[in-house]
Amino acid sequence: MGHYELKQAPPAALHEIDGSSQENLDDINLARIGKRAVLRVKIAYPHNERRNFGLMSILGFSCTILITWEGITAGGPAGSVYAFLFVWAGVTATFVVLSELVSMAPTAGGQYHWCSMLAPRSAMKLSSYITGWLTVIGWQATYATAIYLNGTYIAAMISLTHSDYVPQAWHMTLYSYATALIGLAINCVGGKLLPRFEGTILILHILGFFAILIPLTYMADHKSAKEVFTHFINEGQWPTQGLSFFIGLIGPVFAFAGGDAAVHMAEEISNAPTYVPWSLMLTVLINGTLGFAMLLALLFCIGDIDTALNDPTGLPFVGIFLQATESIPGTVVMASIIIVLCFCTSVGMLASASRQFWSFSRDRGIPGWQLWSQVTTRTAIPTYTVVFTTTISLLLNLINIGSDVAFNSLVSMSTSGLYLSYMVVAGLLLYRRCTGGIMERNNGTRGSEIKINTAGAQLVWGPFHVRGVLGIVLNVFSLVYMTIATFFSFWPPNNHADVQSMNYSVVGTVGTIILSLVYYFVRARRIYSGPVVEI
Repeated sequence: MGHYELKQAPPAALHEIDGSSQENLDDINLARIGKRAVLRVKIAYPHNERRNFGLMSILGFSCTILITWEGITAGGPAGSVYAFLFVWAGVTATFVVLSELVSMAPTAGGQYHWCSMLAPRSAMKLSSYITGWLTVIGWQATYATAIYLNGTYIAAMISLTHSDYVPQAWHMTLYSYATALIGLAINCVGGKLLPRFEGTILILHILGFFAILIPLTYMADHKSAKEVFTHFINEGQWPTQGLSFFIGLIGPVFAFAGGDAAVHMAEEISNAPTYVPWSLMLTVLINGTLGFAMLLALLFCIGDIDTALNDPTGLPFVGIFLQATESIPGTVVMASIIIVLCFCTSVGMLASASRQFWSFSRDRGIPGWQLWSQVTTRTAIPTYTVVFTTTISLLLNLINIGSDVAFNSLVSMSTSGLYLSYMVVAGLLLYRRCTGGIMERNNGTRGSEIKINTAGAQLVWGPFHVRGVLGIVLNVFSLVYMTIATFFSFWPPNNHADVQSMNYSVVGTVGTIILSLVYYFVRARRIYSGPVVEI
């Protein structure tokens, strides 16, 4: 099996790349930030290559990764309407910031690359390294959580249809393993399979929404608007309703988890500086709308709240479906749609998590980077990192056997890791935009031979840019939102937490950061210098 080995890449000059086609323009955009295009599929001959994803396929990829309406059915605290609206607004502002950054530097590295180009030279190396590890933590936890969630759903459906079945923790772990292994197979095939798969799932994502919404609203008894919009529940027994509200944000926050998924696929997307920002913004619009509509439908059709919250399967949405349809087969069909879509989500999450890990390895930020930075030439896929990410998720899902709070902790690690990485780059972008450190496009930077938007190079806005005061306001609001979401992601689910119910995500997040810093000062500081300029 052949591989590209980035450490042995032959040098190439930017002026040698012909810009007469979209494929070559994509190569130029990547070359200007110092990277070679290796994640491209060969069509017939060695020099005839293309990128896998276009606008519609990457839109399908982004929409199905953000399992917003599917995830919102997992339940949530009272006041979830207002929590969802707050999170939706915060995520929109955050996606604007991410869209501006990926438009400037469309690279699979994402956050740590942006950090290296925005940070002062004296802080660039260490801050970029820490941001890279925060992204690694976030994406590895996000993928592990996705397959764990699917395993839980499968066990619940078996329990619902077989009253004598008592699901054990290791059963759910095995179901999650099956999800992961099928996803591994799809990701390793290469070619156009993944883009076509994601584009098809976008259709199912939308049709599945109506397949659940229509029978649910038609068959269920409806609550009054007063009950939906004014009835609060404090399940965690917190001293104030306000505190309960903020701690309950983790549900809708996770429903939007993985917002930077398309970012880490940027080197496989045609016209990435334009298409990736558009896919991010359309994703938050489509999924936010579907998610809010599904949330309102569930709240109006919830039936008896205590019955739903204490459903034997452990999944409130199953209790809601069962009360509405009064039919186990009907409930299974509706829930199965969610299971299928959650599985499809995990396939895309594996792709994004592995690309981010590969990119950080390419820049020598990961132990064993010589192996993890290799790309299989036949399929143009970083196969080793796909397998490694799958292995990490399988190991993390073993936690479930010893502790039933594994899901909450993994969700929180996903939120904290990704949001901390977003906060670093959003803060640096705010500093640069307020001090005038970023040039407008085509202002003396038209030539393809000019390096831009990489460490030590000139900063230039990409095609997607929110100008003036509005850009600053959105940037500030995104930081406020992310600070709140990250802070409360470390809290336990109730006010009387014990060893069994405690949220240990802070231990995992901080512990991984400490280990990465130890590795940095022992070895990485001598081999990691930020994003490697390959061209």
